[in-house]
Amino acid sequence: MYCGSCLHGNTLATALRAAGHDSLLAPMYTPLRTDEDNVSIARVAFGGINVYLQQHSALFRHTPWLFDRLLDAPALLRFVTRRSSSVRPEHLGALTVSMLEGEDGRQRKELEKLVQWLDREVRPDVVHLNNVMLLGVARQITRRLGVPVVCSLSGEDAFLEKLPEPHRGRALGILRQRAGEVAALVAMNRYYADFMAEYLAVPRARIHVVPPGLNLAGHGTRGGQSHFRGEGVGFSGGVCRAAKIGTVPFTIGYLARVCPDKGLHQLAAALRVLAEDPSLPPVCVQAAGYLDPADRSYLGDIQRQMADCGLADRFRYVGELDRPGKIAFLQSCDLFALPTVYRESKGLSVFEAWANGVPAVLPAHGAFPEMIEDTGGGLLCPPDDTAALAEALKRMIRDPDFAAQCGRRAQQAVRERYNAEVMAQRMTGVYETVLTDCRNGGK
Repeated sequence: MYCGSCLHGNTLATALRAAGHDSLLAPMYTPLRTDEDNVSIARVAFGGINVYLQQHSALFRHTPWLFDRLLDAPALLRFVTRRSSSVRPEHLGALTVSMLEGEDGRQRKELEKLVQWLDREVRPDVVHLNNVMLLGVARQITRRLGVPVVCSLSGEDAFLEKLPEPHRGRALGILRQRAGEVAALVAMNRYYADFMAEYLAVPRARIHVVPPGLNLAGHGTRGGQSHFRGEGVGFSGGVCRAAKIGTVPFTIGYLARVCPDKGLHQLAAALRVLAEDPSLPPVCVQAAGYLDPADRSYLGDIQRQMADCGLADRFRYVGELDRPGKIAFLQSCDLFALPTVYRESKGLSVFEAWANGVPAVLPAHGAFPEMIEDTGGGLLCPPDDTAALAEALKRMIRDPDFAAQCGRRAQQAVRERYNAEVMAQRMTGVYETVLTDCRNGGK
């Protein structure tokens, strides 16, 4: 799937290079998949096949490195992951603990390969891990290379809280120990910095806040047309049949992984409320994003419910989109909604909607209140409350001037403060701080 953390890392690496820094992006487990120009190297650290085999068989913990390289071939990794093993936390407790144990885990051979490669070929000044689930590698990098390690915080609590016991408790205990060993942690917003300081038991002062930044190429205003524009919008099948028969529906967009955590079922329930209000124009929900095979029944249930209440034509799932399709999809929307059940730590798709002038309705938890306060990009509503979500959507539909104003304010904020160049500048400041501390005898 398109992973938000990977997209963010690729954008950051690209912006650092554009700013004149020597930035190398190395994927772990599988080759990077991104909807922008991929700047990652071909080498895959901790190749997923080797990680899996070493977890389940002692034999593969002692195979020659040359043999392991065959299993790390990017083409093979892509082939296997397309047909694929689960990444659901319920199935990954033991493997998660082993990876976090680093030099004491079953993948210690992969760690040795990584450290040797960094030491002999890369010789970095700073190593930046893009999420704390990779912290198992940090101790050896610092000890052997003598360089600071920075680690991003990227919504890992949602994964950790679904691990079965005793693996959850063990993983959290290791994380709390190892998080205290890195030079700095980085969160995308104050909410998540505050939350993870307590969750990981680290001083809040050690967590830097660097807001996300977008590559704004291609994003922009919708050319003065705020409704569906027929078959030519540029994404596969992405048009309600209501539009084809002459009715122009007000379009609410959803762009995220299709799963219960992201709350698509709540948006579908709100659509039923909107459809029962005769004072509103026709309303259509368009959803896009990755659908794990395990979540197909979840989407199927939503689609059946829509059909049962006569709204099959007003609810459409258009699949996972590439970058041109994503931008076209967002530019076809009048309003964006992401009613997450869990507390969102990033909200990248909201920033993408705002980059195209689309206002948003969001639940008042996680990073969203902070984002709305800073941008003025829409309305908040109580989380897990279908009626409140529907009322907020109604306000936007009934007051197009207010909605347009929200969209314009948010778009300006993204252009000024949430672009890739600003993000790279802020992250460079973090690197300079930890390097100074390192030279002065800190971590």
